[in-house]
Amino acid sequence: MAKIILSREAYFHNLDIIAQKVGEVSKIAVVLKDNAYGHGLLEMAKLSQEYGVLHAVVHNIGEAKQVERYFEDILILGGHSFVCHEKYRYVINSLEQIDLMSEGLQVELKVDTGMHRNGVAMDEVIQALERLSQKGLILKGVMTHNRSADTLSSEWFWQREHFKQVKNEVLSLQKALGFETPRFHSANSAATFRFQNFDEDLVRVGIAAYGCLEMDETLAQPPLKPVLSLYAEKIATRRLKAGEHVGYNATYRAKVDETVSTYDVGYADGLLRSASGYYSTPSGVKLLGRVSMDNTTFKSSEEELCIFNDVNRYAQSAETIGYEVLVGLHPEIERVVV
Repeated sequence: MAKIILSREAYFHNLDIIAQKVGEVSKIAVVLKDNAYGHGLLEMAKLSQEYGVLHAVVHNIGEAKQVERYFEDILILGGHSFVCHEKYRYVINSLEQIDLMSEGLQVELKVDTGMHRNGVAMDEVIQALERLSQKGLILKGVMTHNRSADTLSSEWFWQREHFKQVKNEVLSLQKALGFETPRFHSANSAATFRFQNFDEDLVRVGIAAYGCLEMDETLAQPPLKPVLSLYAEKIATRRLKAGEHVGYNATYRAKVDETVSTYDVGYADGLLRSASGYYSTPSGVKLLGRVSMDNTTFKSSEEELCIFNDVNRYAQSAETIGYEVLVGLHPEIERVVV
């Protein structure tokens, strides 16, 4: 059966680099949304706790319930269900969302500083704080999200300045509205490595923790290690004669007699069909013909084949990004921590 290998050493290596960058482990929040970017929600939660990470970020309350035992607090980015829980903190993405929440919930206000995706506008911050106070919500944090921290441009700088303005505005109003000082955080994975002297309360790291961050070539690339490797087992081997074809629509034609094998991984497992005919494994084994639903043919007779151990390299062959490949890996594929 296909399986996913997760490297404890690589994950801890990445967290070491991040902790050194921000000053201490207590400032790291690991992003575990969408099955921990395909790595496995519970597997990565347990590893994070083992390392000493205190904070997690998830997509919805269902994910939060699965990992609540491993962290001091959990930031919930989306969803429409709200349960009062001492560890749960709900992101406020709009003024309208405040009206849907009940007294006593812990929240973190997201402010749109330039990405124009989620968050209240900068000129709505005062109104949002007043509504939070009126509803009896507990403000635990103020946050934003960077849109271009992985590229060399002025955008990271002016978004940072916008967030500083937001921070000053919140701090000037918090006591009058009955709030304690919230935590402030803006840095995603890429932004974490743009700071010269980190001066916020938290970083939200996803792709960097998993070792797959890609920065613009003009920016320094931290020496991270990919955590995930995908392996497949051989189904069958055959001798292909020169002139014979492999797979649907006969897209591959053998030029000489050669040995080929099918392996138990396909697009139902998360391999992208668009990589058909363009990819070779880390050991140089060529993918032949079209990726099928449950199996794929490679020029190999090995019993077990490493399909990829660097998702970004595989993603390039499919003309996409590593994120898309990772989150598409089937959740029922066995994840093994080594």
